[in-house]
Amino acid sequence: MEHKLAITDSKTHKPRLVLTHHGHKAVHGDSAIGRLNTKVAVKITRSVGSMWCAYAFAVIALISLPSAIQSGNSIIIIAWIAQTFLQLVLLPIIIVGQNVQAAASDARAESDHETLISIHTLTSEVHSIAEQQTKILELIAERTNI
Repeated sequence: MEHKLAITDSKTHKPRLVLTHHGHKAVHGDSAIGRLNTKVAVKITRSVGSMWCAYAFAVIALISLPSAIQSGNSIIIIAWIAQTFLQLVLLPIIIVGQNVQAAASDARAESDHETLISIHTLTSEVHSIAEQQTKILELIAERTNI
C-alpha cells in the first residue's frame, strides 16, 4: 500500500524551481518588517559587494599607507595591512565572489529544473502508456479466458 501511495505521489508531483532570492523569507520572515529588512540588507550588500566599492576602499586604505610606513613601527605596518587594507578591501571582493557563485548556482538550478521537468513529463507519459497496455492485456485476457 505504501508503494502505491509513493507512486501516486510521484505521478502528481510537480517539480518546482528554488532560487537564491526565494530564501529571503526564510531569513527575515514575510512580515512588512521582514521584507523591509531584506530589501535594506540586499541593497547594502549590492552596493558594498561591488568591485567599484573595492576600488574605493583600496584608495581610502592607501591614503593612510604613507603614515604607517613613516612610523617605522612594524606593528603599525602589520596592523595597517591586516586591519585596514585586507579587511576593508577584501570584504567587497568576497561579496562579489559570493554573488558570482550564487548566480552560477541559480543557473545550475534552472538547468536542473528544466531537466527534471522533462524527465518528469517523459516518465509520466511512459506510465500512462504502461497503464493503457495493462488495460489492453487485461481485456485480452478476459476475452480469451487466460
